[in-house]
Amino acid sequence: MTTRQHSSPIPDQARKRIEELREQINYHNYLYYALDTPEIPDAEYDRLLRELQELEQQYPELITPDSPARRVGATPLEAFSEVRHELPMLSLNNAFSDQEVFDFDRRVRERLGVEHVEYHAEPKLDGLAISLLYEQGQLVRGATRGDGSRGEDVTRNVRTISAIPLKLDGSGFPASMEVRGGACMTKEGFRQLNSAQEHRGLKSFANPRNAAAGSLRQQDPGITAQRPLTIYCYGIGAVKGGNLPDRHSAIMQKLRDWGLRISPKAQQVEGAQGCLDYYRIMAAERNQLPYEIDGIVYKVDKIAWQEQLGQLSRAPRWALAHKFPAQEEITRLLDVEWQVGRTGALTPVARLKPVSVGGVMVSNATLHNQDEIERKDIRIGDTIVVRRAGDVMPEVVSVVESRRPPGAPRPQLPDRCPVCDSEVVRLPGEKVARCSGGLYCPAQRREAIKHFASRRAMDIEGLGDKRVEQLGKKNLIHNVADLYYLRQEQLETL
Repeated sequence: MTTRQHSSPIPDQARKRIEELREQINYHNYLYYALDTPEIPDAEYDRLLRELQELEQQYPELITPDSPARRVGATPLEAFSEVRHELPMLSLNNAFSDQEVFDFDRRVRERLGVEHVEYHAEPKLDGLAISLLYEQGQLVRGATRGDGSRGEDVTRNVRTISAIPLKLDGSGFPASMEVRGGACMTKEGFRQLNSAQEHRGLKSFANPRNAAAGSLRQQDPGITAQRPLTIYCYGIGAVKGGNLPDRHSAIMQKLRDWGLRISPKAQQVEGAQGCLDYYRIMAAERNQLPYEIDGIVYKVDKIAWQEQLGQLSRAPRWALAHKFPAQEEITRLLDVEWQVGRTGALTPVARLKPVSVGGVMVSNATLHNQDEIERKDIRIGDTIVVRRAGDVMPEVVSVVESRRPPGAPRPQLPDRCPVCDSEVVRLPGEKVARCSGGLYCPAQRREAIKHFASRRAMDIEGLGDKRVEQLGKKNLIHNVADLYYLRQEQLETL
């Protein structure tokens, strides 16, 4: 994008939009970094930040030192003592397309004056950035990234994480070495934590990153010790009294030798195409990994080249975060409808303004049950965060309450079955409400037939959900027994 000339007038609309974006981003930074209660998904935040960066590039006269486009995170919480990072903990520039990766590689090669560059590629964990300071091999301090220059001292909590060695193994490590990594939770650990939170009547966490951050910032280290936290180290900061290898990949291996956990998926790759090949491999494995990742990080492998490339105000020139298509997106809840299952269970389904999530257009999402609707305070017309993971039906994660329209109505559990008009009953202590119509209810009959024909039951080839729907609409089947009276000529008309 070309930079606007200083002599050109700046439209009032641009000034106003820049101020709006700064206000919104600062608000979401505070929620995300300071309170660990994000209101919008990362993809929406990335769009806001990128729009601000592009406007500031177009109108450099409007750039201010305190612009969030020039900062990394948010100011530290007052509950913890402050730590000043000797070397800033920078953020990374993001890429969302193959072309941006090719452009990154081209800029790196042009600045270095070389034809080929090797990169260190590894998954980008959805976690909280942590700094670990080791002196004479002993862990002496743990700190959060904070705003990049100042973080929070969380040493007591860091010491409770079993994956972090209190003393480095072996020998040959520098007298003083800062190790940087991402504190996170596995998917299973996150599931168990939220289950325990719900059992205690406490608020559940929105995502593993949010859970990890909240766990690491507990005032009581005993609570942190009970949380399933782990860490993967991805780099170093200030080093004194010793030498490290001249390549990033070799430094990572040294960290592993000294007892620190690094990503087992990291690889050295050649050029932009090598980066993209690795990206596609990891995108295919993403849902099978035990932890959440939201992209890939590429780093120039030679340390001397990293130093030669230097950094911008908030990000190094030698690294890039290539984001996956968002598994969480933001959209609007148009309505809630109730579906009746095989056992009569009524399941609320959110009808959404269509939105692309993870490369798939999503217009429906599950709300699980009435308790979930009430717990998340979901209302018709809300702006909501929807998540898609693998082949399961997308779910509504949370509500962006700051965007709620006035008078938005709450979805109500119906008193009568929406299909057969039988009474809806909900037994004491159960979360699920059910249609009392049994096999009188067409929806229950239809779902019972689908279950009977499914792979886990009779495994009837060619009798999938759509074919059952067709047979039902033509009144050819009303129950399981009717399947055995079907004639070939009846099927040929479908």
